[in-house]
Amino acid sequence: MKTVAISILGTTMDRRGKGDKRWDKWRPTISMCQHDDLLIDRLELLFDNHSQGLADQVTEDIARVSPETEVVHHRVNFRDPWDFETVYSQLLDFARGYPFKPNRENYLVHITTGTHVAQICLYLLTEAGYLPGQLLQTAPASRGCNLPGQYQVINLDLSKYDQIASRFQKEHQEGTVYLKGGIETNNAAFNRMIEQLEKVSIRSNAPILITGPTGAGKTQLAQRVYELRMQRGKLEGRLVAINCATLKGENTMSALFGHKKGAFTGATADRAGLLKEAHQGLLFLDEIGELGLDEQAMLLRAIEDKRFIPFGSDREASSDFQLIAGTNKDLARKAREGTFRADLLARIDLWTYELPSLKDRIEDLEPNIDYELEAFSNKAGHLVSFNKAAREKYLAFGRSPEATWSANFRDLNASITRMGTLADGGRITAEVVNEEINRLKLKWQTAAHSEESPKTTIESVLGAGSSEEMDYYDQLKLAALIGVCRNSGSMAEAGRKLFHVSRQAKKSSNDSHRVKQLLGKYGIQFDELKA
Repeated sequence: MKTVAISILGTTMDRRGKGDKRWDKWRPTISMCQHDDLLIDRLELLFDNHSQGLADQVTEDIARVSPETEVVHHRVNFRDPWDFETVYSQLLDFARGYPFKPNRENYLVHITTGTHVAQICLYLLTEAGYLPGQLLQTAPASRGCNLPGQYQVINLDLSKYDQIASRFQKEHQEGTVYLKGGIETNNAAFNRMIEQLEKVSIRSNAPILITGPTGAGKTQLAQRVYELRMQRGKLEGRLVAINCATLKGENTMSALFGHKKGAFTGATADRAGLLKEAHQGLLFLDEIGELGLDEQAMLLRAIEDKRFIPFGSDREASSDFQLIAGTNKDLARKAREGTFRADLLARIDLWTYELPSLKDRIEDLEPNIDYELEAFSNKAGHLVSFNKAAREKYLAFGRSPEATWSANFRDLNASITRMGTLADGGRITAEVVNEEINRLKLKWQTAAHSEESPKTTIESVLGAGSSEEMDYYDQLKLAALIGVCRNSGSMAEAGRKLFHVSRQAKKSSNDSHRVKQLLGKYGIQFDELKA
């Protein structure tokens, strides 16, 4: 690992002494490179336009005392070095534009030179993670010879700086807004979840599990987590994403872990595999529940040991990656059924975040409509918007019980795309909205009818062939009963749903008993439906 120091040129202390007499004085930037136990491989030296001569002299002197140290010049013009906002902004721009490589280089942020304002800003940027390193403080020796003086490396402990940490609220808010795609959301639970995910994204390398229904935005969120980590210098590799549902048979092992030439028919060359491609980056495995048990076992070892064996190889490969897994399945239930490894689930659910459906955060419908409109306008190259009546009509329908939003934000994206395409002059009218509402109603009705058939529902409980001797009418009734029970927390709740009219006419109703009797006709226990 190389050691890289980042330092502001000291226009006063680094200028001390003229000619050869300068070597009799303690100069902080030069002294950094004079310690036998602190080897600086590269010094990133920041200075303004008026200090080029001093920067050249300091660079020449460092070459004399530490020829192995490379000095790189950076022009940073603060304008007013005592203005906090200006200095912080300039240093933040430097940090965001610098190609940090934390897996190959250790960074020391020198806070001895520069104005006190600059030193505070360097501290804040280091503590916030924009400068991913440790602080370096240098000083003259307390007695005797002043050369090379003394130094101290300071490793920040966030737990000790609660008051100072409050200064980073703006950065945390910026990260949170970024994870939400810049959309101002109103759902309190969703906002709390994203606020925590922002902290985890910056502070932890542990796996993250994102659950939620299809179309809730798992892939987009994983992309934003990756980009945020890249901005903060936490990663330097690429984002590698795959939907595990698309992997079948031998291709699964090969795609994930790579293979050697000749490992199977058609393997005409070596393949690195997705885990190797994600080295020092982020691997997003969507629908991780679709992986087979063998692949799950290999993945578990790759997460824990950073090592795995490519298909057909007798040698281990390594890859240091962060994992984000996505699923719309109940992995805990799959683990109980034996189709998902419990040890893998325990390893990936340290940080689990469930994305709600669009229906469950319907208060965010309007800002998401605005987001989709802006995105469509950017692609189309012209502004697209609703007229007032059309907007009100679309919002009213979108918030109504008729709007199921079964594909969640994918439905919304497709809907806005259709209306934007049909909008003459970039104006979505009530006529366009009416046509779109009818299209959505038909789509959702068709989808509802194409869901699990009564026969499939019944046989998932009573076994194959159990529905063959039932009339279709009886199949419909039993399938509906099973569906209501599965979606109810208790028999009493199921009874209230099933008998919501007739129960009103009874002086005393025992909804649980009625449900138990109906299920008993088929030998079904309520608890069996909840397993």
